[in-house]
Amino acid sequence: MEYLGNKEILKNHKVGFFCSQKCPSHLILKSYDWAIEQRDKGVCVISGFHSKIERDVFDFLLKGKQPIILVLARNMKKRFPAGHRKAIEENRLLVISPFDDKVTQNSKDSCYKRNEVILEIADEVVVAFASKNGKLDKLLQKNSWQKESRIIRF
Repeated sequence: MEYLGNKEILKNHKVGFFCSQKCPSHLILKSYDWAIEQRDKGVCVISGFHSKIERDVFDFLLKGKQPIILVLARNMKKRFPAGHRKAIEENRLLVISPFDDKVTQNSKDSCYKRNEVILEIADEVVVAFASKNGKLDKLLQKNSWQKESRIIRF
């Protein structure tokens, strides 16, 4: 595991956030409202922030002051956008990469592994939407993740 940013963030209660690439429109606004609520409450959210909705949620969270954890599906990036850098400098963003330098691009396998890492680290999980029988849905159904008390679905 490689880390960039404030590792102390890992001591917070962490809420994992997932949303499949395709998401019904009625859940999009619900996801945005949820993100704003988490930001305003100061909740630490962990995600890959990879799908469109997850990236939008990340943008809402970056406007706050709460801690955030970004888990990459590739090796550690050398450069980050200004908003990411600012949050890292403010000690409120931790970037984690579970991959070595050989994994330079996201793949289905690396995204799956990234999601496993998020599930391992998160204290609870919020799923805006998981496509039926998709990789995320199958991962959440695995016996090792069947802690239904930790998984909240919109």
